[in-house]
Amino acid sequence: MRKLDKEEQDILETFEASELQRAPDFEKRKVRHQHYAEAMFKKDARINIRLSSKDLRGLQKRALSEGIPYQTLVASILHKYVEGRLHEDR
Repeated sequence: MRKLDKEEQDILETFEASELQRAPDFEKRKVRHQHYAEAMFKKDARINIRLSSKDLRGLQKRALSEGIPYQTLVASILHKYVEGRLHEDR
């Protein structure tokens, strides 16, 4: 297990001291975020693509190291790209 940074340690200590309180509109926020999650993870379309064997093996290795199926990794990468959150390091 990795060591907590200062902010994480402060949150943990506050939680353990039972000093955290729910937001006043907790139920409303919870329902809204459940809807967001359902919409995000809804898989209602299928695609077929051709990749080089080398790229597929690389995706499978990366997914294994992340602890997720490689198709989930591919979907996540595509989603981040579409949302503008995937940038090339230069």
